[in-house]
Amino acid sequence: MFSFKPAPVGGGFRMEGYWVWCGSAVKGEDGRYHLFASRWPDSLPMHPGWLVMSEVVRAVSDTPEGPYTYAETVLPARGAEYWDGRSTHNPQLVRIGDTYVLYYMGSTHPFADPEPGEPLGLEDPVTIVARSNKRIGIATATRPEGPWLRRDEPVLTVRPGRFDSFLTSNPAPCVLEDGSVLLVYKARKYEGFRHGEMTIGAAKAPHFEGPYTRLAEGPLFPPDFNIEDPFVWKTEHGFSMIAKDMTGRLCGEKYGGIHAFSPDGVTWSLCDPPKAYSRTFLWDDGAIRQAGNLERPFLLMEGGVPTHLFAAASDGTRGFHDCTKTWNLVIPLKEGPPSC
Repeated sequence: MFSFKPAPVGGGFRMEGYWVWCGSAVKGEDGRYHLFASRWPDSLPMHPGWLVMSEVVRAVSDTPEGPYTYAETVLPARGAEYWDGRSTHNPQLVRIGDTYVLYYMGSTHPFADPEPGEPLGLEDPVTIVARSNKRIGIATATRPEGPWLRRDEPVLTVRPGRFDSFLTSNPAPCVLEDGSVLLVYKARKYEGFRHGEMTIGAAKAPHFEGPYTRLAEGPLFPPDFNIEDPFVWKTEHGFSMIAKDMTGRLCGEKYGGIHAFSPDGVTWSLCDPPKAYSRTFLWDDGAIRQAGNLERPFLLMEGGVPTHLFAAASDGTRGFHDCTKTWNLVIPLKEGPPSC
């Protein structure tokens, strides 16, 4: 279990009129912290509204805890003819040399934007098409403020007949000393006319532009692990991962966080203890509260040491099924993660 300081009640990133999700921060040359997050209008259902109208934005703060203020839309909609033309989501920013590389999930669909208040469900055609078109891509810039260069092709697409034949999403890049990239990601497989359960895969590239080659023919974890939202970082002895436990079977808490270790980025095992974080934690007003969600975990690194946990949070009691507000939450760490 990580050791946390109290979470600032007024910290993180919120936007009136929008659902806010994901979150990846970096300290810029200007000394300020730049947070890349996802947003979409709260006139749509939180889920699955993100599939059809999400966009990646940048917010800034003088401190890592925030509060963060919206600065600009980084990856707006750009037309159904592009692979990422209608939705951008899951941003995760890394710096490689003098280049900032923004990994993200993009999707497209040929339907009109939903009208405010219009019902939108998982079985609606626009949702089905948008989900099946999820792919991982990159945008690059020489500074967090951009301008950002988007690619017209994803860097990690699907493979017919494999565990990632339906979609690729939730990119978790880890940059190695030689500039190569280990990319852990979420995938689903086509099963008839529908998609299967979520799985976690790994690919590696000698350069952030690619090509990305899968490191294993199958998923990294067995089907009963049921995790998503990986975040991966390099350690002295290999790689560490935190991720969302979908059922609680692994860490003992539904939607809590697991902690795993790998010597090579391919063979993974749970740490002992396996729990990284809980949805119930102390706030700086002295109260202990449980977040409805604590997803898309991201660790801010300062000098190679994790200092803050960023996560998508909600006020619901049943995950995002009954939430009325979402935001990006920041929790300072007392010290780095425990050894695995």
